[in-house]
Amino acid sequence: MYAPVRHIFLSFTATFLLNFAAATAAAQSSADAQHQDPPGAHSGAEQPQLQHDMQHMHMEGDRDVAMPPAREGSGSSWLPDETPMYAVHARAGGWLLMAHGNAFLQYLHDTGDRGSHQLGSINWLMGTADRTAGAGHVGLRAMISLEPWTIRGCGYPDLLASGEVCQGETIHDRQHPHDLLMELAATYDRPIAGDVRLQVYGGPVGEPALGPTAFPHRLSAMPSPIAPITHHWFDATHITFGVVTGGVYGKRWKAETSVFNGREPDEQRTNVDFAALDSYSGRVWFLPTNRWALQASAGHLTEAEAGHDAGTRVDVDRVTASATYHRARRAGSVWASTIGWGRNHEPGTRATSASLAETTLTLNDRHAWFGRFELSQKSGHDLAFESSDVFTVAKFAAGYTRYLEARNGLKPGFGAGLSTGIVPESLQGLYGRRVNLGFSVFVTLRPPERGM
Repeated sequence: MYAPVRHIFLSFTATFLLNFAAATAAAQSSADAQHQDPPGAHSGAEQPQLQHDMQHMHMEGDRDVAMPPAREGSGSSWLPDETPMYAVHARAGGWLLMAHGNAFLQYLHDTGDRGSHQLGSINWLMGTADRTAGAGHVGLRAMISLEPWTIRGCGYPDLLASGEVCQGETIHDRQHPHDLLMELAATYDRPIAGDVRLQVYGGPVGEPALGPTAFPHRLSAMPSPIAPITHHWFDATHITFGVVTGGVYGKRWKAETSVFNGREPDEQRTNVDFAALDSYSGRVWFLPTNRWALQASAGHLTEAEAGHDAGTRVDVDRVTASATYHRARRAGSVWASTIGWGRNHEPGTRATSASLAETTLTLNDRHAWFGRFELSQKSGHDLAFESSDVFTVAKFAAGYTRYLEARNGLKPGFGAGLSTGIVPESLQGLYGRRVNLGFSVFVTLRPPERGM
């Protein structure tokens, strides 16, 4: 990396981390001033103030049914109720403010003829503000990423990943950077009849009711910096420039539908790509116990993908199903797993499907082991070479993250991962070998666990 580029990259990364630290430390200081732990209190045994504040806020409007705060995933998606919260928080009048985030400084290397290497920073920072409003409550969401500056070129190395376009070509074997604006949305819910509540969500940047909780927000994916290669079969709509969602929910279920702009963002990651809200989706959730979150969804994405051979943009019909399981063993220790299946179909082409299984075991909020297996059908267009065939590829990844003691309201850590990309014999000439290895080393920064 040339010295001027390296200087700019490091400056932006440092700016992100310092701003994140300053914002979260300020929120933590405010919260600490309002809630002092008694001398000798054990962090694993205390009743977290965050949970108290959130439950109080929800119960003020309705004493019978209030969605547990830990259930909130990306957009309007749900996680199991048995989900630890990684955030710092503070009160400002009637508002409960929270900051979430995850930042990595990573070096990635993939082998093979299509492999590459890169030093970069994968990162996101989210702020939320919630308060009661009459019989219901209102929430504001804002989320940003500095990846337009901290990820060079068309994305970071991720062998067998595919999706979107950069410099006139389909992005392949790399994961594109996130947009500067990842979310700018609001939500409102209130009781309508007995245990049933109405929820409305939307904004200029948000996520429609389609797919599982997006991978940056999934506990089963959190310790790893690298996106799944099946991202565009499950949760690629988690950054959508224009969305409105309406739904109803009870104690253990939710049914919701969205209208949205289904076109994928362009390669200019700092702008907004508004277009007609002419795509639609529907999703149902069922949480049979506090440890499970099940969803099934389907959507029609108008002009979602760039056209083949510079042709007109094409529609995509997407269907997904997933199950997420969380089991908290004790304070700071949790086992989180997600399995999913997705299917994409473009008019005039053969439908492709993908499967994912990922898991993370965290002990004492210090040790995190993670693993992921993916099996995906990808077309020649997905992999950026001329072929009308569909190929089945697979990838296995595993690693470990060691988190250190929290300082100033933030939890630093470091880790490493290994991956294996497997292609069929018909793609061996393209990739050099049927089995190609990759590795990653990284340092990371996120808020500590704040309870459930």
